[in-house]
Amino acid sequence: MTSGNVLDRLRAAGIEVPPAPVPVGLYVPAVRVGSLVYTSGQLPVRGGILMAEGAVDVAVSIDMAIECARLCAVNCLVAASTVCDPGAWAHPVKLVGYVASSPEFTRHPAIIDGASEVLSIAFGQDGSHAREAVGVASLPLAAPVEVSLVLAVV
Repeated sequence: MTSGNVLDRLRAAGIEVPPAPVPVGLYVPAVRVGSLVYTSGQLPVRGGILMAEGAVDVAVSIDMAIECARLCAVNCLVAASTVCDPGAWAHPVKLVGYVASSPEFTRHPAIIDGASEVLSIAFGQDGSHAREAVGVASLPLAAPVEVSLVLAVV
């Protein structure tokens, strides 16, 4: 299923694909090194507005956090498109997801499943990837979720 444009497949599935995210610091959205593209961590930002703020299961519901993870994954793919044509993407290699939460919260993988679902839609059977889901005390701009991605390129 890798033929064609991954971003077009997301659009066909009814997923809005925003313009490339603007970095909030001194870095670039993505870097290509050989046959790999590494994205910077992406927040759930659309149109310059953070989708939600605060810790998951405290200020942000689990359902909203899953939606945030989905948007983060879309933003990762858009960031990757700034350094490589989406038609050249072979498959995701690794996704890393951070979830701002209280120390008692343990459902980080369920939140980051939202991001993994986006990769499954975008890449089909080639969407399998290694993954980390990490709980943290806080994230930039009080975001509830942040995701980064490594993609293999042909």
